[in-house]
Amino acid sequence: MNIDNPELLERYHKVLNHIRKLDPDQKVSLLAVSKTKPIEDIICLAEAGQKSFGENYLQEALTKISARPDLDWHFIGPIQSNKTKPIAEHFNWVHSVDRLKIAQRLSNQRPTNLPPLKILLEVNVDAEESKSGFTPDEVISVAAEIAELPNLALRGLMAIPAHHDTLETQRRPFRKMRELLETLQLQLPEQNLDTLSMGMSSDLEAAILEGATIVRIGTDIFGAREVKNNA
Repeated sequence: MNIDNPELLERYHKVLNHIRKLDPDQKVSLLAVSKTKPIEDIICLAEAGQKSFGENYLQEALTKISARPDLDWHFIGPIQSNKTKPIAEHFNWVHSVDRLKIAQRLSNQRPTNLPPLKILLEVNVDAEESKSGFTPDEVISVAAEIAELPNLALRGLMAIPAHHDTLETQRRPFRKMRELLETLQLQLPEQNLDTLSMGMSSDLEAAILEGATIVRIGTDIFGAREVKNNA
């Protein structure tokens, strides 16, 4: 297996350096979004120190996880009810919990010999009809119930805002997310609500300025990806 990929490593370190300039206190973690990319690329980055990888497509991800179960695997794609069991069994994090039913199924299907599954509630912060996710008001009303589910650890929120062209307009939905998390922290002080997963290649700076703790970067690390139709 040839894992030597100098161009990949160059892009990876460029992204890391950019994050560090924006976040000198190193409060932000990089999630390398590796969907559709080969295991060789993942191993190359793992050898360079990257441990957290994000996947959207379940069957593809399970093959990768079986090859490198030691890495920190995050499921970040839409979740169908019939796929909660393998997600609960194989991932460390789930960013895209968008309904109470999905949280309940993940809790029921998480093996008890594993640590609690760390989850984030997906928020449709810009109220886009084409996107799933809780509204901010729904998050406030459902978070306490989800936090009580066994075998899960509610850690915070995730969002993919609508496209905005300027830094200031990009910051607005991320600011809403930070304020929503602060509200939840007051509502549920016993929970370790410390995570905001927000910001991708096109809006990284705005997300970090507004308090992102995980940024999800794919294209700027791996290059353009092929389109997949399977889930």
